[in-house]
Amino acid sequence: MRIVIKLLLVIVMFVAGIGIGIAMKPSHFQVSRSAHIKAAPAAVFPHVNNLREWDAWSPWAKLDPAAKFSHEGPEEGSGAICRWEGNQEVGVGSMTIVESEPAERVAINLEFVKPMAGVSLVEFTFVPENDGTVVTWTMSGHNSFMAKVMGLFFDCEKMVGGMFEKGLAQMKAVVEASPVKAPQAAPATQATEATQATQATQAAASEAP
Repeated sequence: MRIVIKLLLVIVMFVAGIGIGIAMKPSHFQVSRSAHIKAAPAAVFPHVNNLREWDAWSPWAKLDPAAKFSHEGPEEGSGAICRWEGNQEVGVGSMTIVESEPAERVAINLEFVKPMAGVSLVEFTFVPENDGTVVTWTMSGHNSFMAKVMGLFFDCEKMVGGMFEKGLAQMKAVVEASPVKAPQAAPATQATEATQATQATQAAASEAP
């Protein structure tokens, strides 16, 4: 009988310990990582602002080659949506760009349905620095009960942060390998015609009474 009582006390203490641990977990979470890319903000921005471009650098895109993706809304910018359905590592969810400031910031509403439902805000910022761009990838949101329970056994900040670091490294490789497009100059014939037209206008104006 004493053994049973001791076992019950151990179980109660274990459950109480978990309860205290969950209660001490913060209700808000934020994960953020940065990387320097040798390209102007305007050259990096499209790789995030167009959700179709994510397949080239997103660390989650390689976890399930058989995952199904679909896109809705505009091709890029605010209102663009990407939905996916894959294995346990990828899950089921969607991303919607809610704010897009050219070459400066992209804000995304990230919604997971499986394996664990939740909504987070994802932000990318692009800051020019040392002949390149510092890209910062941040995810923040509310810590649900299940997220707090998982946090007792896994370092979620480290796990997600590690994926962000991998994704930024892959984005850096993709962007820096992309050819830089120089602005196109106007054809010589068009430039000559424009100059001749301007000279003719000025001559007519000087001859006018």
